[in-house]
Amino acid sequence: MDRAGLQQLLETAFPNAEIEVRSEDGVHFAARIVDSGFAGQGRVSRHQAVYAALGARIGGEIHALSLQTLTPEEGGANA
Repeated sequence: MDRAGLQQLLETAFPNAEIEVRSEDGVHFAARIVDSGFAGQGRVSRHQAVYAALGARIGGEIHALSLQTLTPEEGGANA
């Protein structure tokens, strides 16, 4: 899995979101997802939605993933 591949998976799962993915080494990733669909959800629920979208890739192709999941109001975006 590379940064672009992870970006594409997240964009498919969260089509209206603003998504930024970073990786230093191709197995450790950081993702910032700003999506209006996160409104009314706590941090755990938001992260569970991301993990569900990525499925078995977590812990396999994606060794580690740091998440920042925000609503547009929290992230200052227009997602």
